[in-house]
Amino acid sequence: MSAVDVQLDIGGMTCASCATRIERKLNRIDGVEASVNYATEKATVRAVVPIDTATLISAIESAGYSAAVPPPLHSAAQEQQPRDEAAELARRLIVAGALTVPVVLMSMIPALQFTNWQWLALTLAAPVAVWGAWPFHRAAWINARHGATTMDTLISVGVLAAFGWSLYALFFGSAGMAGMQMTFAFVTEPGGAAHDIYLEVATAVTVFILAGRYVEARAKQQSGAALRALLELGAKDAVILRAGGEARVPIDQLAIGDRFVVRPGEKVATDGIVADGASAIDSSMLTGESVPVEVAVGDRVVGATLNVGGRLVVEVTRIGAETELARLGRLVEQAQTGKAEVQRLADRVSAIFVPVVIGLSLATFLGWALLGGSVSVAFTAAIATLIVACPCALGLATPTALLVGTGRGSQLGILLRGPQVLEQTRRIDTIVLDKTGTVTTGTMAVAGVFAEEGLTEGELLRVAGAAEAGSEHPVARAIVAAATVSGLDVSGAEGFQSDAGVGVRAMVDGRAVLVGKADWMLRQWALALPETTRTAVAAAESEGRTAVVVAWDGEVRGSIAVSDTVKPSSADAVQRFIALGLTPVLLTGDNPGAARSVATAVGISEVRAGISPAGKLEAIRELQADGHVVAMVGDGVNDAAALAAADLGIAMGTGTDAAIAASDITVMSGDLIVVGDAVRLARSTLGTIKGNLFWAFAYNVAAIPVAMLGLLNPLIAGAAMALSSVFVVGNSLRLRRFRGSDRLGRLRA
Repeated sequence: MSAVDVQLDIGGMTCASCATRIERKLNRIDGVEASVNYATEKATVRAVVPIDTATLISAIESAGYSAAVPPPLHSAAQEQQPRDEAAELARRLIVAGALTVPVVLMSMIPALQFTNWQWLALTLAAPVAVWGAWPFHRAAWINARHGATTMDTLISVGVLAAFGWSLYALFFGSAGMAGMQMTFAFVTEPGGAAHDIYLEVATAVTVFILAGRYVEARAKQQSGAALRALLELGAKDAVILRAGGEARVPIDQLAIGDRFVVRPGEKVATDGIVADGASAIDSSMLTGESVPVEVAVGDRVVGATLNVGGRLVVEVTRIGAETELARLGRLVEQAQTGKAEVQRLADRVSAIFVPVVIGLSLATFLGWALLGGSVSVAFTAAIATLIVACPCALGLATPTALLVGTGRGSQLGILLRGPQVLEQTRRIDTIVLDKTGTVTTGTMAVAGVFAEEGLTEGELLRVAGAAEAGSEHPVARAIVAAATVSGLDVSGAEGFQSDAGVGVRAMVDGRAVLVGKADWMLRQWALALPETTRTAVAAAESEGRTAVVVAWDGEVRGSIAVSDTVKPSSADAVQRFIALGLTPVLLTGDNPGAARSVATAVGISEVRAGISPAGKLEAIRELQADGHVVAMVGDGVNDAAALAAADLGIAMGTGTDAAIAASDITVMSGDLIVVGDAVRLARSTLGTIKGNLFWAFAYNVAAIPVAMLGLLNPLIAGAAMALSSVFVVGNSLRLRRFRGSDRLGRLRA
C-alpha cells in the first residue's frame, strides 16, 4: 500500500519545543511518520496504513494544541482577513512597552526614586507581568497540564518568579517602606540587599521577549509573502468563446476544451495551447526570466503569465489544482513545511534543553544558598539562568532561513522540493547535463547551406523552403523558418507529397523538387550526389548535424545542414558550474559527433553519447560508484529515472511532468544558467542555517555559566536572550537580497 501524505494547520505553538512535542505525539501512532514545522505552523504526516484525519487532530488536541485541515491553496490566498499574529503581538508590545519604560527608569536611576516610588512601579508592572506575558503563561499552563515543559515555561516561570518575589518583598518584607532605594548594575555582586524588588526584570523581560516574538511573526509573514504572491498571480476571470460570441466568466467555470481570449495586457487565465494568433508572453512572475517568449499556434502557455503582444485564443488543457501555478504553490509549501537534517538536530536539543535549564536554575539557587549566599543573590542568579538559557534562537535558526530561502527562490523561478535538498547541494561535485532541451534548445535550426556551382544559397533555401512548407517535420520547419527569416517567399508549392521520415516532393515554379536524405535520393530517384555535395553532407554529419539533399529537374542542387541549437546561456552556465567546484558531464542519446560538437561549444570535456534512458541511469550509478556525488539536469521523460537516481535531480520547468516529478529542484525558466543560481541559493541557505545554529549554541553555552555564577543581571539576561532571536531572524532575512544571474551570467535582482 502506498503512503498517504496529510497536511494539518497547527494552532497554539509558541516555540520549537511545542513542535517537537506534537511530533512525538503523532509519531507514537502506528504507521505514522510526522514532521511539524514551528515557523510555518504546519504538520506533514505520512501514513503507511489507512488513518482517519480526525484521529490525527485528536492526538494533537490531546497534547494541548489545535489542528485543522488547511483550506485549498487558492482559497487560502483569497481569504480577506487572515489572522494577523504580528498585529496582535504589536498591540501587546506597545502597551507593555509604554508601561515598562518608567518602571525600568525608576529602578535603574536612584534620582527618580521618590518616596513610595515602588508602589507606582508595582501599579505599572502588574498589567505587564500578567496581561503582557499572558501568552507565555497560558502556553506554560497548557503544557504543564499535559506534563510537558517548553521555552514558554522558562519565560513564564522567570517572569512570575521575579514578580512574585517583588510582591513578597513589598508586602511582607522591607521593600514597601517609604524611602526604599535601588541601584542597577550590569553584573550582580554577592551580598545584595534582601529588600530588593525585581519588577523591572519581570516587565523588561516580558517586553524583550514580546519584541522577539513580534520580529519572528513579521519574519514569517514576510517569508510567506512569496507563496501568497505566487498564489494571487492567477487571473480571476476569463473571456470565453461561445456560439453566441464572447462572455466573461469566473475562472472556476472554465472546463478543459474551452477556448478563451487573451488580449494584450491581460493575464492568461489558465494553462492551455494557443489555438489562434501570435504574441509574446511575459513569464517573469513564474520563471524569473525577464525576456518575453514568442508564442504561436500550437505553443503551450501557462496560466498567470502576461500577454504583452497580440490577441490570442487559447484552448484550455488544465484547470484548478492541475495548473502549473497550483503545482508551483504546492511545491513551495512542501519545501517550507519540511525539515532539513540540521533542523532535526536542533529540535532534539530543544526537546531536552528546557528541563535541563530548569534543573540548572534550581541547582544555581541551591548552590548559592548552600555556599552562604543571600537569598536575594541566589534568587537573582537562578532567574538570570532561567531567562538567559531560553533557546528561542535555536528553534528559529533553521525554519526562518528555510522560509526566506525558498521564498526568494520562488521569486527567481527556482523551486526546492524539500529542505533535504540543502544538504545535497553542499556535497555534490559532479553535474551531469542532458543535451537536448537542457544544454540545447531542442529546436532544429539551419546550420549551413551548400549550393552547387551556378546556384546561390538563397535560391536553394527558397526552393527547399517552398517544398517543405507543407510538412510538420522538425527539419522541415527549421528550413521553412530559415527561409522566412531571410525574407524569402516560400509560397506557391503544388502537389506536395511526403515519404515519412525520408523526404518530400512538390512542384515549385514548375519544377519537380525533391528534399530528403541522400540514400533516399539514390535509392528512390537514382540521383547520385556530386562530389562537392557529398563532401558537404559528410562534413555536416561528422559534426553531428542532420543533412538533407535538395534536387530538382533530375539534378542534385546542393544540401542543407540542420542541427539543434545551443542555448545562448549554456556556455556561461558551464563556466559557473566549474567555478562552483562542479565537474560538468554531457550525457545524451544523440550520436557522438553531435554530442562532441555541443560539448566543445559550451566548454565540457567529458562526454557520454549514444546513451539510452536505461544507460543514463547506469551512467549516474557508475559515477556514484566511483565516489562522486552527482547532480543530474534534464527535461525529458527519458531523464526521469536518472533524475530520481542522482543525489540531486534538477529539472527544467519547460520539460515534461515526469522529469519535474522526479527532481529535487525545478528551474522554471529552462535557462541552464539559473541551475547555477539554484545551487548557489541552496548553499547560501544552508550556510545561513549553520551560522544561525552556531551562534544560538554559542550564545547559550557562553551565557549559562556566567548567569549561574551570579554575574549577570536578569534584566540584561532577558535582553540578550531576545536579541539572540532577533539576530537569527535578521541573519536569515539577508537571503532576501540573494541575486540571480541574467543570460550572460551577470547578477540581476
